[in-house]
Amino acid sequence: MSPEFEAVFLRLRSILEKHAGEFSVNENSSSEYSLEGDVGPATLRAWGGKRSTPRIRVAWVTVGKTYVSFHLMPVYMNPKLAAEMSKALKARMQGKSCFNFKTVDEALFEELETLASQGLTAFKRAGFVARPAATR
Repeated sequence: MSPEFEAVFLRLRSILEKHAGEFSVNENSSSEYSLEGDVGPATLRAWGGKRSTPRIRVAWVTVGKTYVSFHLMPVYMNPKLAAEMSKALKARMQGKSCFNFKTVDEALFEELETLASQGLTAFKRAGFVARPAATR
């Protein structure tokens, strides 16, 4: 991995690490970091009432060959989040929930950090992931 990709990965991983206490860390390696949660009622409805897996990934960052990708499922499930993004951050989107970076861009990373915080909170509130037993 190039030093630049490593710097991008470490910064993007730091965004997700702030939410590790709210979700389970599924993967934590030098090239991937992911958060997941138990399937909530809204996810079950979206799946037509059929549970295809007990847990879902909610956010993750991976190092690829040509860029570092930051995936944020709440953006896919909440179009309002995408509508409020800057044009510069939208330009980094590939698909409906993935952002690609080749270099550190602190202004965009700060915006992504806010987006992740708002999105993950809304994702839980909407019931896409189940709340922990202590808070049910």
